[in-house]
Amino acid sequence: MLMRQPTGNLQFTYQPPFGATLQENGVQFSVFSRSATAMRLLLYNKVSDLEPAEIIEFDRETDRWGDVWSLTVRGLDEGQLYHLQASGPWDPDNGQRFDSAARLIDPYTQALAGTFQASDDGVIRPPKCVVVNDTFDWEGDRHLRRDLSESVIYEMHVRGFTKSRTAKIKCPGTYLGVIEKIPYLKDLGVTAVELMPVNEFPILDIHGQVPERPNYWGYDPMAFFSPHRGYAHDKQPGAQVVEFKQMVKELHKAGIEVILDVVFNHTCEGNENGPTLSFKGLENQVYYILSEGCHYTNYSGCGNTLNGNHPVVREMIFHCLRHWVHNYHVDGFRFDLASILSRDRSGNLVPNPPMVELIAEDPLLADTKIIAEAWDAAGAYQVGSFGNHRWAEWNGRYRDDVRGFWRGDGGTLGALATRLAGSSDLYEHAGRPPFCSINFITSHDGFTLNDLVSYKEKHNIDNGEDNRDGDNHNISDNYGVEGPTRKKGVSTIRSRQVRNMLATLLLSQGVPMLVSGDEVRRTQKGNNNAYCQDNDLSWFDWRLVQKHADVLRFTKALIQFRRDQPTVRRVSFLTGEPVDGRLIQDVSWYSEDGSPLNWGQMELSMVAYIAAPSRVEDPEGLGRDIVMMFNSTGSDRMHTLPDVGRGMKWNLFIDTAADSPRDIFPDLDGPMPPSNRVVDMPCHSLKVYVSGPVSAYRRK
Repeated sequence: MLMRQPTGNLQFTYQPPFGATLQENGVQFSVFSRSATAMRLLLYNKVSDLEPAEIIEFDRETDRWGDVWSLTVRGLDEGQLYHLQASGPWDPDNGQRFDSAARLIDPYTQALAGTFQASDDGVIRPPKCVVVNDTFDWEGDRHLRRDLSESVIYEMHVRGFTKSRTAKIKCPGTYLGVIEKIPYLKDLGVTAVELMPVNEFPILDIHGQVPERPNYWGYDPMAFFSPHRGYAHDKQPGAQVVEFKQMVKELHKAGIEVILDVVFNHTCEGNENGPTLSFKGLENQVYYILSEGCHYTNYSGCGNTLNGNHPVVREMIFHCLRHWVHNYHVDGFRFDLASILSRDRSGNLVPNPPMVELIAEDPLLADTKIIAEAWDAAGAYQVGSFGNHRWAEWNGRYRDDVRGFWRGDGGTLGALATRLAGSSDLYEHAGRPPFCSINFITSHDGFTLNDLVSYKEKHNIDNGEDNRDGDNHNISDNYGVEGPTRKKGVSTIRSRQVRNMLATLLLSQGVPMLVSGDEVRRTQKGNNNAYCQDNDLSWFDWRLVQKHADVLRFTKALIQFRRDQPTVRRVSFLTGEPVDGRLIQDVSWYSEDGSPLNWGQMELSMVAYIAAPSRVEDPEGLGRDIVMMFNSTGSDRMHTLPDVGRGMKWNLFIDTAADSPRDIFPDLDGPMPPSNRVVDMPCHSLKVYVSGPVSAYRRK
């Protein structure tokens, strides 16, 4: 239910029905377990305690209501540390894995404290649950509710963004550290940060030791409702709750939305050989998809698969999403391996999966952005067919086609045009608008943009898996030298390719997602799977802001242009038809000599003319016509401006073959094209011309 907070502001919290709830004179503890024969509450005085100070038995007659165990302990308050403990059948052949000695994390806990503790008795001691008081002075903060079509998303890792000593801040690697770098984000111009997992995941292994390969990325959920304690500056139990809220509030003040990467597809408990930490010890056969009633399915690639379409698990996911939206004011979610949500309780992909539809239709999530990674680790690939118009998707086809075109792969001309125009082949048939496509060329998973043009092969030896891990299909190139080089010719091509892909991304219809550091050519030295690299290899090197100030300037100007120009962020698909009585089609394609484009040609060069949108989409008349000239060949070409734009004033906006600052003209005041309208196009380059505002050319 929604509850009014006594803060003096009109603010609300969402109280899930399970977990630890503060009462006037104590704390109510509620947990679901259908098969448990006994339930215990373990209370601790200190984070370092190995043994509980008190054990309280739930009374089976008075503290059990259906399948819910619930009791109130008077005299307890916020900050109380606890575990659960459940007895029940140990029958792995039938999906039951109760362990009466296991200390269990409450699935609904809102914070954890400490780490796994080493011991000699064989009992696993996970981080302790914390009773949380959700009261917080939001100072009137509300969701920003920016239209998705107007968004520029910046994917980032909370710790990695500021952990490097080069960040030179007071609270590196934390939520507060992000606050210190908000001026950078605001100056860059992004409208939303998409945070890699911030819910709880293990720091140490179950024996209290530093793991050989730490889970830096955080895709290993341990407590879905809890902000990760490792990103808090203050190490007091529950401090992460306050600091996360402070971060969201300050980002909102800067006009930046917060999108969370959520992992409702597996947990850190692993398969049959994994530990019992929470879900396994409370109702294993409900929380996980089991084959033959006992074996963990592995559609996630991580050992188990969360049973998202079981009513109990479905309810937990909804409570969790509402909790983050209403108690933390987050603006949206990116669902990792979201195709798993399309699988039924037997693991089969089903049409119109109820979970996917319910998330889209939930009234308490109506203000949020919902984005799917529309595939999973078991072969499901649903890009273009995931959910309804409320769902946007990471467009993996966009990534592959843009990479292939700029690498020079034959037969990619049509694919590039389709992606540039908003991927109507994927979304229009289902009545979904262009902004359902989240366009990206790189993400946390794979090469950085710099490495995409510097390495042909992955270099993951540091991961300790003999370079077997990571994707082998990178659609990358090194242009003559693997890795860093002093060869000017190679460096020149790489510099052009970085700009080519940044410009393509930010001028495409759909919603662009930029990966943190790509704007300053961050490198992972060819590692395309840095999930375990919690070090300088993964962290943002802030020296690059000065070293590659030219690329940063280029990116900032592109983002500002996109935010100013409705021409490149339409809410409806291009049709090839004239707009508002003009004789100019909304999009047209030409060969380099200005004639209609031959889509069967193998030469990767073309000219795209994109007209300003209609009065309906552009009531203020800000739109400009845009001409984009592409040359992805290895030779210099000559491109002719199409006749359709004659009589209009044109200025150069982008020239990726030029040195900074003439590679981009932020004020749209670059040189006019040659009088003969024939433009020199060096190899591997992109030029963009823009017209003046077209409102003067429209018929009254």
